[in-house]
Amino acid sequence: MAKAQDFLPAVSFEEMSFLDNYFSRISDEQAREFSMMYSQKRKDAQTVLILTILGFFVAGGIQRFYLGQIGMGILYLFTGGLCLIGTIIDLVNNKTLTNEFNMKAAQEVAMYMRI
Repeated sequence: MAKAQDFLPAVSFEEMSFLDNYFSRISDEQAREFSMMYSQKRKDAQTVLILTILGFFVAGGIQRFYLGQIGMGILYLFTGGLCLIGTIIDLVNNKTLTNEFNMKAAQEVAMYMRI
């Protein structure tokens, strides 16, 4: 039985517990393939944090574009990060935003592999 920490050592605890559900049902070869595909799609929380901080100085919504939330990115861009309130909220919730994106990415990979 494969474990997520063997194939993806750089993931957070929350992400690891979510991924263990998938890894408990697959073989080592499938786990290797899953981890390669997933590591290409997943986003890093520190990158989201840096992009959110850049939202204060450059343009609001960069982090939303990075996370694939184009509509929210456009809204943040034209409203100055919802008058910086949305940017501050994203600054606090950057790990939650990243974990949500990564969970969706894991589900997409699992559906692609038919797990």
